[in-house]
Amino acid sequence: MDAGLLEYGKALEYQKEIRTARLAGLCPDTLILLEHPPVITLGRRGGTQDVLISPEAASRAGVQVFPIDRGGEATYHGPGQLVGYLIFDLAVAGGSVKRFVHLLEEALIRTLERGWGIRAGRSAEHRGVWVGDEKIAALGLSVSRRVTMHGFALNVTTNLDHFRWIVPCGIRDRGVTSLARLTGGPVSMDTVKDEVAREIIAVYGFDPDPERKTHAG
Repeated sequence: MDAGLLEYGKALEYQKEIRTARLAGLCPDTLILLEHPPVITLGRRGGTQDVLISPEAASRAGVQVFPIDRGGEATYHGPGQLVGYLIFDLAVAGGSVKRFVHLLEEALIRTLERGWGIRAGRSAEHRGVWVGDEKIAALGLSVSRRVTMHGFALNVTTNLDHFRWIVPCGIRDRGVTSLARLTGGPVSMDTVKDEVAREIIAVYGFDPDPERKTHAG
């Protein structure tokens, strides 16, 4: 489902509501695609040392900081970045968190290569999707009773200067990039959403038939 531009706190509560319903068997596996106003999130391994913008400057810029329960450290979200939240039962990955993350990386790698001819890949040291030494997509999950929450952030037309506000994912010696920077031209967010949803449906083995109850999109 496409949630448009949504404030982070509201999106977090929305995720929790859907996860509660998924745990109760009241809804299918659900993929939420959206963008956020500028916000910094701190995962379980993150701390204030990863936030480089002062509280005063953050207030002037309207940037909120949210400590959350996903894995990882500090992440920036903002307009032009496609964020995907996956409320899925781990059964789609054989019950394995490691396999689930691998499949999510694979979906994003396929999106970039098939849609825009960009050769992206993984890093042996760091999770996420990389183009050379620059990260284009960050990943972070939480799992409760075999149901996931949170997901990925793919830089499409993101203002990359805003990553100077944090130590991205705790990594100090590598950069960040975006689809717009790599292609050198305009990129349609709607097209990226469609391509990402298609690849996620494929890698997790969902039936793309919209009449089926189990779906992502």
